[in-house]
Amino acid sequence: MLVTQRQFESTVNAASARVTDPRAGFQGPSSMSWRIGREAVVFVGGGRAALLQLAHPYVAHGVDQHSETRTDPIGRFNRTFLHVYNMIFGSHGDALQSAHRVRAIHDTIHGPITENVGRFEAGHRYRAHDHDALMWVHATLIHGAVQAYDLIVQPLSWAERNQYYQESKSFAALFGIDAALMPATWTEFDAYVNDMVESDTIRVGAAASELAKYLLTPPNRVSEPFFDWYLLMTAGLLPDSVRAQFGLRFGAEHERIFRASIGTLHHVVKVLPPRLRYVPAYIEAKRRLAGKEGPDLVGRAIEQTVLRALAPAGQKVLGKAVGPHAQAAARCPVAG
Repeated sequence: MLVTQRQFESTVNAASARVTDPRAGFQGPSSMSWRIGREAVVFVGGGRAALLQLAHPYVAHGVDQHSETRTDPIGRFNRTFLHVYNMIFGSHGDALQSAHRVRAIHDTIHGPITENVGRFEAGHRYRAHDHDALMWVHATLIHGAVQAYDLIVQPLSWAERNQYYQESKSFAALFGIDAALMPATWTEFDAYVNDMVESDTIRVGAAASELAKYLLTPPNRVSEPFFDWYLLMTAGLLPDSVRAQFGLRFGAEHERIFRASIGTLHHVVKVLPPRLRYVPAYIEAKRRLAGKEGPDLVGRAIEQTVLRALAPAGQKVLGKAVGPHAQAAARCPVAG
């Protein structure tokens, strides 16, 4: 089922009608969405979300045929999270602007699946406006954020997970996803994700494998330690069946390092100052609600410094050329 323009406008308007403070946007400072989404450490689960998304042939072929992931990873990183964070932390107007921008981008993303993979045969046509594929991408982000937060920051109760999931329906609405077609509770949502993972829809084909290899392969020796660690963490967070389809190893020694890393990150998060612990979009949202418009200069400077340090040689970050030691955060996908 495709999300038509009329359906998109209907879901967006319905979500907008529930906004009580336009300055706070669709969620607000008391929401679980802000509490979880503000944590920079949730990016540890970005590789898991991206590989689960690529395991859906619609996503893999859409990214392979239309995305600038290979040619402009820094730019794609910045553009993706501009829109995602506008929808989560932005004002009502900013969130709507990003929703319509993403919709316009998705208008251009369609084409053929070029291989037999899972239940799809070569020649099958995909569209980015497919409702089920959009719901799967949304699910990987929400499910993965809960997993990372629960493991690294602090365990979440069922009520907190359910609240976060219910709030995410407003986020989903900004992509035209119909809440009436989504699982009703966290328990049903969790079952949906597990069922999808084991279904013949989620299958890793050649396009997904090639993209995953590109995204998780270090470009030089300087970045190898980070990539080795991030790949191990991604493997540890993935469901067993999807990990196996991508050919990722995760033996007893890998699991030991994974558990030790989770423990270390948990302790580090507790002592980090807010400017390092929280994403700049959250700091900016708090400033906006306090009547202090403008960017979080410190947070943005740190963010772009990290991107410059880990970007491909010759890439630009906000107009500045990057040096030769490159390519991690921009290539470690988070939003697929």
